[in-house]
Amino acid sequence: MSPDPALAAALRHLREERGITREALASRSEVTANGLERIEHGTVAPAWTTVRRLADGLGVTMVELSAAVEGTHRPIRSSSRRSRFSRR
Repeated sequence: MSPDPALAAALRHLREERGITREALASRSEVTANGLERIEHGTVAPAWTTVRRLADGLGVTMVELSAAVEGTHRPIRSSSRRSRFSRR
């Protein structure tokens, strides 16, 4: 899988928006600071487990992170349509 620049930018933006240092987020998320730097620069594609840990470390849900990746920060509306991330 190739790195996603939108994911990299969203993670960096959310971290900076919350005033969290890279080192603090890395510690909260159980990833190395170097690894987080590479993710934020878009040079590596993180595993989904790493993305989930980063979202937890940022205090956001996967849905909120997905919205940030898509460039939307709108409130989530309930829908009868299933998310592509929901379990079946």
